Amino acid sequence: MKVAVVGASGAVGQEFLKVLEERNFPADELVLFGSARSAGKSYQYKGKSLTVKELKHNDDFKDIDIALTSAGAGISKEFAPTITKYGAVMIDNSSAFRMDEDVPLVVPEVNPEDCKVRPRNIIANPNCSTIIMVVALKPIHDLSPIKSIHAATYQAASGAGAAGMQELENQVKQIVNNDPVLVDKFKYQLAFNLIPQIDVFYNNDYTKEEMKMHNETRKIMHADLAVSATTVRVPVYRAHSEVIWVETEKELSVEQVRAQMEKAEGLVVEDNPETSTYPMPWFVAGKDPVYVGRLRKDIANPNGLTFWCVGDQIKKGAALNAVQIAEYLIKNNLL
Repeated sequence: MKVAVVGASGAVGQEFLKVLEERNFPADELVLFGSARSAGKSYQYKGKSLTVKELKHNDDFKDIDIALTSAGAGISKEFAPTITKYGAVMIDNSSAFRMDEDVPLVVPEVNPEDCKVRPRNIIANPNCSTIIMVVALKPIHDLSPIKSIHAATYQAASGAGAAGMQELENQVKQIVNNDPVLVDKFKYQLAFNLIPQIDVFYNNDYTKEEMKMHNETRKIMHADLAVSATTVRVPVYRAHSEVIWVETEKELSVEQVRAQMEKAEGLVVEDNPETSTYPMPWFVAGKDPVYVGRLRKDIANPNGLTFWCVGDQIKKGAALNAVQIAEYLIKNNLL
């Protein structure tokens, strides 16, 4: 088993290395690729030093079985033919192929079987906020088909990568030291602020991030769902939080849903109002599952439920999900 990590120097690329090692992924060899700027850098993996090779249009992927890519949509589109030319399965973390009809969009806890049909040998990793949401929605959808979803997200600086996290840290220091606050990665100052815009606006006044949640959720869950989201960048270092309102075809009790969630794969219920127990990004950062709390009936809708969920954007929202896809391929002899 020979595995490649493309974009090894980025936040998700670094998380790939951690997750592969944590899960003792069965790779006999790991090869790292990056830009000309990253080429030559060395990273530790299982006690060995691995050097980043420059990503080029050549035969470097001839013996690669799985390529985990997180180098941006433009790079993914350009290099997909090179990466998959000799049969490597490309599991791509960018937005490049997510809505292509001939590319499966997969969250292993929700629709792993979609991996079986991949005409271009590409599998897309969904948007981070979508992944976190659909893991929590799956147990509800199994009890009764979901008709509509409203979501408000509270997305950490990590969603903008290592540069986003660094900017938040720098701004906090600048404010504390009474220095000028420098803004580069985000539209406005993020420290001690909220920014109700993630990515660009479309003609319908929804942002690209919000439309990703709409489109990707429908594709992953194979359902004609009404999905409306408002995505907000918050001054949290790592882990995204979401409030979800769902309407189901038939009325469900909180007890039914809680029981279903408690046995669901990849989901942890932390929900006790009496002890103020609920998940928070400070405690979820660095952990694998999606965490759910504040589960209750929607008092505005008899067939409605609402809950709060939190997941690590870099881990389950990116690297871990891709590695779980790779594990599914191996387990089911789909390479």
